[in-house]
Amino acid sequence: MSRESEALQLDAADPGHRELFDIPPVFEGRYPEVAYFAGNSLGLRPKATRVELLEDVDSWAALGVEGHLEGQRPWLPYHELLTGPAARLVGALPTETVVMNSLTVNLHLLMVSFYRPTPSRYRILIEDSAFPSDSYAVQSQARFHGYADAVVRLKPRPGEDCLRTADVVAQLTDEVALVLLGGVNYLTGELMDIPVITAAGQAAGAIVGWDLAHAAGNVPLSLHDWGVDFAAWCSYKYLNSGPGSLAGAYVHERHLGGDRPRFEGWWSTEAATRFEMTPESRPPASAEAWQVSNPPIFSMSPVRTSLELFDRVGIGVLRERSLRLTAYLEQLLTDVPVQVITPTDPTRRGAQLSLRIGGALTAGELSKRLRFEYGVIADAREPDVLRLAPVPLYSTYHDCWRAAAALAEVMAE
Repeated sequence: MSRESEALQLDAADPGHRELFDIPPVFEGRYPEVAYFAGNSLGLRPKATRVELLEDVDSWAALGVEGHLEGQRPWLPYHELLTGPAARLVGALPTETVVMNSLTVNLHLLMVSFYRPTPSRYRILIEDSAFPSDSYAVQSQARFHGYADAVVRLKPRPGEDCLRTADVVAQLTDEVALVLLGGVNYLTGELMDIPVITAAGQAAGAIVGWDLAHAAGNVPLSLHDWGVDFAAWCSYKYLNSGPGSLAGAYVHERHLGGDRPRFEGWWSTEAATRFEMTPESRPPASAEAWQVSNPPIFSMSPVRTSLELFDRVGIGVLRERSLRLTAYLEQLLTDVPVQVITPTDPTRRGAQLSLRIGGALTAGELSKRLRFEYGVIADAREPDVLRLAPVPLYSTYHDCWRAAAALAEVMAE
């Protein structure tokens, strides 16, 4: 049996949910659709998104301002349709969860509450390979408070690509005010030990928050049970809600209803008294107290569609298929001259495999060749890392075979 036939047989036995998504066509080649491995950067569009978004847009045409209280999905309580599914996805209580803003905006709003530096405790721990936006955010917060040297960047050991949990814990001195790490590192695909690092950071007297941009919709999470102080995540990667779509935020229930400082606006006051138009805010004892503006309905619509899809399929089911797909791709890559820098232990990674390439091509040049010559869309991080994410909702074993075969041909040159 050929490798391609084997892949097709595996797809017949373990098909996923590809039929629910719009798969981009190829420009030319043997296959009508691309093999899409960039869902860790931008997920594909569910077919239901267009239909349901137009339903919400049509409510505007048919009802005007009355759409706030009437129609199929009234706008005033619309954000509440997202709260339950989002909470279930990240293992939180509904009162701890809200969908709002974009990821970095949410991180800033949360750091207003949770980064409270003092002369003796002011440092912020992040990973050295943190996504640049996180670096900019924590640096600007530290400067805002007058601590220009506050940020500590955690680097792997010499000759290694991923952080060791013990090395993170060793940096938790009594100067650390905030730990803010990526749940899954965007560059290497490493899944951090969220419960262990959270417990260790809090035991050391620090607040522990997580950027879950590459973790939400990728791996099962239990934020409430793990005692995470706060977290934020975007929804346009594994959650397939569209470019720049609305993000999620989480605050553990022990911090709700307290006196931590927050920035406030109309939507951070309790809904029951919002239209009394009083000058004083009455924030609810929930994560909704961190909302500022009224939600953009047409941006929320694709997020709602996506979250309902995750609710139907289940993150546990998707994780099991993800483990099978990623292991299969890893097996195929053993014959390709690339170095997999993602941990080999399946429990320490999500769907993504990051490959360090050698030779004359940069990662960007390689990704262009894969796309235009083979119909394989991957994600490049210059100068030498190619990221492949077999997303369990829509990726196939045949996609994995196509990617490995294309890589083998190009790298052989």
